[in-house]
Amino acid sequence: MTPRIQCTIRTVAVLATSVIGTALLSACGGDGGASAGSPPVTETTEVNGLTVVTGVPDDEVSDGFVERIVYPVRKGTPDPSENWADLYLPEGTHDIDSLPLVVYLQGSGWNGGAQGSRHIAADLASRGLAVLNVEYRGVSEGGGWPKTFTDVADALDHIPAVDEHYPEIAVDDATVVGHSAGGQLAAWAGSRERLTDDEAGANPRFSPTRVVSLAGPLDLIWAAKNGDDNIVEAMEATPGQLPKAYDSIDPIRNINPGVAVVAVHGTDDSLVPHENSEHYVDAVKEAGGSTELILFHGEDHVSFIKSSSPHYRQVMGIIHQTATLPHDELDGNRF
Repeated sequence: MTPRIQCTIRTVAVLATSVIGTALLSACGGDGGASAGSPPVTETTEVNGLTVVTGVPDDEVSDGFVERIVYPVRKGTPDPSENWADLYLPEGTHDIDSLPLVVYLQGSGWNGGAQGSRHIAADLASRGLAVLNVEYRGVSEGGGWPKTFTDVADALDHIPAVDEHYPEIAVDDATVVGHSAGGQLAAWAGSRERLTDDEAGANPRFSPTRVVSLAGPLDLIWAAKNGDDNIVEAMEATPGQLPKAYDSIDPIRNINPGVAVVAVHGTDDSLVPHENSEHYVDAVKEAGGSTELILFHGEDHVSFIKSSSPHYRQVMGIIHQTATLPHDELDGNRF
């Protein structure tokens, strides 16, 4: 097939990628967020068959931003202020399927906050990756179980439609990355094809083949039983009260050996202890999957995703390599 060149007109934001918001959201916190008191952006239009938000403020995006896409939800009508994903692309024109896709999920105690991860999306796009920075209805917006989780599933399942209009994106061997609660959501995204029909998020139209968890609670029930009140708040129940629901979203109980997982954690993380990632990586190895654990000494729950961290560039390199290396090179201390 002769590659078709896809030209993209993008908005260049004025915010430098090195500037990060300092507001932390909640215990599984983020790296920043929208300006306090700023009204939600809800005006939409149809562009190339996609519903996009118009007039996105420059201080919510960064270099490489293309457009904010509203994704449909399985029940009711999507909220343009919450159900969206920002698309970032490298500059220039690109052949079909030439840009590896990274989907980024901010956690913040299952509260989202994708504006706070715009610096990560911009940095990854500058490295030649296509990036979808996903927002969803969090616990504080009336989400929680199961809405927060089905929102993430719906955002992922809209990716084939996005690919139809941006064919330079390679979606068949894609990577999902998440920080904190987003790490749980990312690992869960990699196991959705193993869910039964009656479980939330089952029957995916998009499944990643690679996952990077940044300080994620990958042994979720263990976390809930050891002081992680955020997941109990998100579920509005303890594991004992909703055992089947917890089982369906707990990454360590739903390992997909066909998905390569890199778990990154700070040794000084007091919110999601690094033992959580260690439990998960050991379980993946026992299941015969491809996995790697990377510990950053002296980093806490949030510090290593700030551009001021001495490990930040390494984190970007880990994500880039995970998204681009052949699968047989992902396991074996490549980072």
